[in-house]
Amino acid sequence: MIVTTTNSVEGKPIQDYLGIVTGEAVIGANVFRDLFAGIRDVIGGRSGSYEEVFRQARDAALTEMTAEAKARGADGIIGVDIDYEAGVSQGTMMMVACSGTAVKFR
Repeated sequence: MIVTTTNSVEGKPIQDYLGIVTGEAVIGANVFRDLFAGIRDVIGGRSGSYEEVFRQARDAALTEMTAEAKARGADGIIGVDIDYEAGVSQGTMMMVACSGTAVKFR
């Protein structure tokens, strides 16, 4: 399955638009990870633990969206948008949401 942020795929004419598909992943923040991320913010540098959590959440959301597109008989998803939201529910949760248009290629 082709998944892209662009509105078309070179050499793949779109035969049919099958509708919007979405995927979401909400992950609870870990108190110890928050503590160490806060320390890292004070002294500088990247927070590898948070980066990994967001990476896992993004992959889960994309997998969910792709599964929905496959269930509709799609060959691809175009116009994909990925949104990240930290601080959901009093700062204890993180969310990644993605959406795109499921398509059938010729």
